[in-house]
Amino acid sequence: MTPTQSWPEQGCALLQLLLVASFSQAEELVCRRRGDPENPQLFKNGEIILGGIFSFHGSWKERKDTYMHKPPPLQCMGLNFRGFQYTQAMLFAIEEINNSTDLLPGISLGYQIYDACASIARSVRFTLALANGNEVLFGPSQTPCARPAQVQAIMGEAPSSLCMAMATVIGPFHIPMISHFATCACLSDKTKYPSFLRTIPSDYYQSRALAQLVKHFGWTWVGAVRTNDDYGNKGMATFTETAQQLGICLEYSVSFFRTDPPDKIQKIVDIIKASTSKVIVAFLSNLDFDILIHEMSHHNLTRYQWVGSEGWIFDSQTAAMDKHHILDGAIGLSIPKAHVSGMREFMLDVKPLNSSGNELFTEFWETLFSCKFKQSKLSTEKQRECTGHEDLTGVQNSFTDMSLMPIFNNVYKGVYAVAHALHSMFSCNKSCNKMQLDPYTILHHMKRVHFKTKEGEEVYFNENGDPAAKYEIINWQPTENGIVDFVTIGLYDASLPADKQLNLQNKSLILANNSQQVPVSVCSKKCPPGTRKVLQKGKPVCCYDCLRCAEGEISNITDSITCVQCHPEFWSNERRDACVKKEKEFLSYEEVMGALLTAASLLGTCITAVVAFIFFRYRKTPIVRANNSELSFLLLFSLTLCFLCSLTFIGRPSEWSCMLRHTAFGITFVLCISCVLGKTIVVLMAFRATLPGSNVMKWFGPAQQRLSVLVFTLIQVIICILWLTISPPFPFKNFKQFKDRIIFECALGSAVGFWAVLGYVGLLAMLCFILAFLARKLPDNFNEAKFITFSMLIFCAVWITFIPAYVSSPGKFSVAVEIFAILASSFGLLICIFAPKCYVILLKPEKNTKKNMMGKKTPQSF
Repeated sequence: MTPTQSWPEQGCALLQLLLVASFSQAEELVCRRRGDPENPQLFKNGEIILGGIFSFHGSWKERKDTYMHKPPPLQCMGLNFRGFQYTQAMLFAIEEINNSTDLLPGISLGYQIYDACASIARSVRFTLALANGNEVLFGPSQTPCARPAQVQAIMGEAPSSLCMAMATVIGPFHIPMISHFATCACLSDKTKYPSFLRTIPSDYYQSRALAQLVKHFGWTWVGAVRTNDDYGNKGMATFTETAQQLGICLEYSVSFFRTDPPDKIQKIVDIIKASTSKVIVAFLSNLDFDILIHEMSHHNLTRYQWVGSEGWIFDSQTAAMDKHHILDGAIGLSIPKAHVSGMREFMLDVKPLNSSGNELFTEFWETLFSCKFKQSKLSTEKQRECTGHEDLTGVQNSFTDMSLMPIFNNVYKGVYAVAHALHSMFSCNKSCNKMQLDPYTILHHMKRVHFKTKEGEEVYFNENGDPAAKYEIINWQPTENGIVDFVTIGLYDASLPADKQLNLQNKSLILANNSQQVPVSVCSKKCPPGTRKVLQKGKPVCCYDCLRCAEGEISNITDSITCVQCHPEFWSNERRDACVKKEKEFLSYEEVMGALLTAASLLGTCITAVVAFIFFRYRKTPIVRANNSELSFLLLFSLTLCFLCSLTFIGRPSEWSCMLRHTAFGITFVLCISCVLGKTIVVLMAFRATLPGSNVMKWFGPAQQRLSVLVFTLIQVIICILWLTISPPFPFKNFKQFKDRIIFECALGSAVGFWAVLGYVGLLAMLCFILAFLARKLPDNFNEAKFITFSMLIFCAVWITFIPAYVSSPGKFSVAVEIFAILASSFGLLICIFAPKCYVILLKPEKNTKKNMMGKKTPQSF
C-alpha cells in the first residue's frame, strides 16, 4: 500500500484481506490423526486393502521422557526374521487370491503392513493408522469427521498383550482383527474384544493340556517360569488352577520380560538352582526364552526336565541357541504340522522385498546376506558389498528355517478367511457384486466362514472366534550332529472326551539328561498302603509325611488321605492294608483250659456217682443211716448237677446256653446248700433231742427236712423265673474289651437278677456255715457238723475270692474263673462231707457200727 492511496482504497484492501482470512479459516484442517503420520513399511494398492502389523524388530531402545519436549519416535532394534516370515506368508496368500478365478474374481487385494517392534504403543498407533489412514482431510468446521475404514481387516499381531491392546482399540469399530499366534484365553471374551478372531487355539486348552501332560508322567512337584505379560501370566494362571485340581503343586512361579535388567534374570536362575523340583513348566515366548537360555548357559542346569508351551517348544532358533544342551529332552505342545504347497518357495524369494528400497528392508537384506550397500548407514567396512541380486541358496539362518510353517499356515488361513467372508458378502459367482463395504457386515460373515484350504484343512471359528483346539506333543531329541529333532510323540484333541483327549504314542522318549527313564519330581514320595498322608505345616498339599494307620484302621490304596475304620468284626492286619476277621474268643472244649475244666467236671461227676454207689451199696449201715440218707442222696444228686452245670459255661454262647448256665448254677447250688443246711439242722436237732424233756425232733422230721429243701429251692426258682422273664441273659459280642478279638460271652441281661441269684446262694451258705459252726463241738465220735463247717468254710472262701477274680479276669478267663469256683466249691462239699464217711465204710468197717456211732467223745476245738 502507497501513501498516496485514499482511505476508501485502503478500506477496500482491508476488506479483501479479511475475506481471504475468513475463507482460509473455513477451509483449515478439521480431521486429522494426532501426531506425525506413519507410513507403512510395506504396501500395495488394491480395491480392498488388508492391514498387517508384525514385529520386524524384537525390542526397542529404552528412552527417558522428560515430558518437556515431544518424545522422539521409538527406535527399534534387534531384527526379527519371524516378522518377515509372517509378512511373506500374508503376501503369498494375497497373491494366490488375486490370481484365483474362484475366490473374489475381478477384485484385487492390496495391503499395508507396519512394524510394531513388539511395542504396545506402536501397535495401537498403527492400528489407528490402518483404521483412519494418514491423509490430511479438509472441510468445513461443521462437517463431522466420518469416512469409511482405511482397511477391511487387520492381520496380526503375535504376542497376546499387543493383540489385547489392538483389539480393545479396534473393537468399537467392528473391524475384524485376525491373529495367527496370540493364544491368551482372555481374548475369547467377546464383550471386551468383539472383533477379535484367531487361527491358533486358545490357551484355555493349552494350559489344561500341559497340566494333563505333567500329570501323565507323575510329576506332582514342579517349578514354573512365565513371560511377564498377558500371554504368560494368564496362561500360567489357568495351568496353576488345573494343576491344583489334578494334585500338582508349584514349588515356585516366577516371571520376567526380555527387557528386565540382568540381575532379575539371575535371581530366576538362582531360584531354579535352589529348587528341589526336577521339572520346569515354561510358559514363555521364544524371545523371552532366548534371554533366559543365555543366562542359564553360565550354569550347570542340564538336570531339569522342561515342559514348554507352543511359544518356544518347536522354535528351531531357540534350539540353536541351546549350545549347552540345557533343554535336551524337553516336551511340550505345538501347533500340528502343516504344509502349504508353494509357500516355502515364495518365502525364500526375497527379491521382491528389496524393491521397496526403504531403510527397514535395507537392514533386512544386509542382515540376511551379511553384506552392505554402498549408501547404507548400517554397513561397516568389514562386510562385503550387497548387489541386490543375492540368492538364499546355501544360506542357513532363522529366515530360511521353516520349522514354524504351522504358524505361517495360520497367517495364510487368516487371509483366506477374510477373502471367503468378502466372497460371501459380495455374493460372488463368476463375478462379484461390488457394494459399499461395512466392517460390521464383514465381521458377521467372517464369524460364519467354514471352508477347506487347498490342502484340505478345515477353517472355521466358534462363538468365541477360536478354531478347534488340536496340538501335537513334541519331544526334543538331540541327534548325533548336535541338531535337535522335534519328534511328535502324541496328540491332544480338546474335542474328544476328557479321558481320550491326551493320546501319547508308543514311541521312545528322550527326557532330561538324555535318559529314557522318566525323572521323578515329587515333594514327598508316595505313601504306601497302610499309611495316610499328613500335610507338612506351611507347605503345599504335595508335601506331606506318611503316617501309619492306627490299629483297627486301614488304607488299601497309595497316597490315601484317610484311614478307614474296619468293621467291628474285623481288625487291621500287621501291614494295615486289609481288614481281617477278628479272632473269636470263647472258652471252647478244644483248647487246653476248656478240656481240663471239662475233665475236672466229668471227674467230679464220676466221683459223685461212685460215692452215691457206695452209699447205696452200704445204705443199711449205721454211718449212712445216721444222718438222713435221703438228704445224703439228694445232696449227691445236687452235687452231680453242680458238676454238670459247669459244662454249660463251655462252648460258644447261645441264647439257650446263656439262660441255662446261670439259672442251672443258681438252682443246683441252692438245692445243694439246702441239703447241707438240712443236714446241719438235723445234727443240731438230734443232739437237742437227747436232752431231758426235749421233743425237738418231731418238729424237724424227714417230712420237714424235705419240705425245707423244697422251699429253699423254690425261692431260687422263683428268682430265676423273674430274671428270665424280665431281662434274661443273652449272647453278646464284646468288641470293647479287646481291640483285636471278639469276646463271645453271655450278657447278664439284668444285673440285679444275677446278683440276686448269687446273693441267695451266699445267704444260704452263710446260714449253713453259722449253724454248722455252732454244732461243731457237740460230743460224738462222728460229728458231721464239723465236716459241714469245713465244707462251708471252703465254699464261702471260694465264692468270696470269686467276685474280684471274676470282675478282673478278661474275656474267656472270667468264664473259667466261674467254672473253677463251681468245681472248687462242689469238690469242697463232696470231699469234706463224704470222704470221711467213705473212708470209714471202705477202710474202717469196724467203726461202722451203731455202738461206735453213739459213743461220746470230747470234741476238740478248732
